[in-house]
Amino acid sequence: MGTAIVLLVVLAATGCGSIGVKDEAKTDSATSADSAKTPKASAIKLRIMWWGSQARHDATLKILDLYTKKNPNVTFETQYSGYDGYLDKLSTQAAAKNAPDIMQIDAPWLADWNARGQFADLSAGINTKDIDPNLLETGKYNGKLTAIPLGNNAWGMIYDKAALEKLGVPPIKDGWTWDEYFKLVEDIQPKLGKGQYVIKDGTNDGTQYAAFQLSKGKGWPITQDGKFNYDRDTWLEWAKKFADLRKKGAVPPPDVQSADKDLDPTQDMLLTGKLLFKGLHAAQVSAFDALKPGSIGVATMPRAAQPGGWLKATFYFSVSQDSPYKEEAKKFIDWFINDPEVAEIAGTTRGVPISNKIVSLLQPKFNAGDKLTVEMINKTAVSSQTFNPGAPGWTDFGKDEKDIKDRLMFEKITPEQAYDELAKAAKKYEKK
Repeated sequence: MGTAIVLLVVLAATGCGSIGVKDEAKTDSATSADSAKTPKASAIKLRIMWWGSQARHDATLKILDLYTKKNPNVTFETQYSGYDGYLDKLSTQAAAKNAPDIMQIDAPWLADWNARGQFADLSAGINTKDIDPNLLETGKYNGKLTAIPLGNNAWGMIYDKAALEKLGVPPIKDGWTWDEYFKLVEDIQPKLGKGQYVIKDGTNDGTQYAAFQLSKGKGWPITQDGKFNYDRDTWLEWAKKFADLRKKGAVPPPDVQSADKDLDPTQDMLLTGKLLFKGLHAAQVSAFDALKPGSIGVATMPRAAQPGGWLKATFYFSVSQDSPYKEEAKKFIDWFINDPEVAEIAGTTRGVPISNKIVSLLQPKFNAGDKLTVEMINKTAVSSQTFNPGAPGWTDFGKDEKDIKDRLMFEKITPEQAYDELAKAAKKYEKK
């Protein structure tokens, strides 16, 4: 995947006759003859479901309209939302064998859904020759391609560059450490007004904690083979650091933070000027820049002995094994990832396009947000962790994890008790 990323820097209705009654037999005969010459394709309605920002929704709807214009027999039934609640809705439909034909899927879900045989084989019928083989490999299960990656992505950080400049804070340097990060938080906080904070409380942020533990050289909190691997000392260091920041008023109170909604113009704390930094995937950067033009900066995750960020596919399109339109769904996905018109509309709303050919065509037209997306990916690519897509059978652990960490953030339990509860909850998911 790294090679593909580095390249980013270098690549700058059929007509209907009027129905008459004067000569019905003649009309029927002519119609039959026309049909024999040009058979009319049967009408197909593809159900498609995705999550994302408003920018992604708008782009996707335009793309679907374009496909229908090019293929008048194909229309779409759409379902889209934010990330919260998306998996629950999709899982309920899948359990009833009523999943959408085409589904946007996140990497941590792939193992479970593949193990249950819920995805169709996409190995044939989709042109993947311009995709980095390492990236394509992440969508395979037992040698079969069941998920098509939709973009290059990275886990890093964004910040309100304009606000930092006003505070006299110099630009964030590549390779900064967690010690520098937390010192910056404490140095900046006294300069802010009431109701303003530098960062969110990371107590209940599993992704940021994973970056912290990885950077300490302790591996992923949950290993890819399904083992509980929270390092106790590292967890306690993290949890107690944020307990201290809560006491100092350097992070939002839990009830204030719980109202934060990414990319909601009225509720996203960074967009409303109440927050300076956020952990973020590169695929979301252009949406933030569109809502706060010229103010967004990007940085890698802080590091310790090792880097804290990683490269990954943004997410995937998969086709339901229960779909009656598998071939038409594959035809659409092939067009989606390889057509230049699609790329023009989508930009980087799903990350940097996976096709190297498409990237070379698009780069001269990238807007400021697109360039920030590429910048975050390239910064992370210099030194990154190997992405862990998740272990089979662990999808629901995230709910237990969030409940425990939320209670810790509201100081209903101690960091030590939280660790013990996490270890206990994990036993339900570990394979004997």
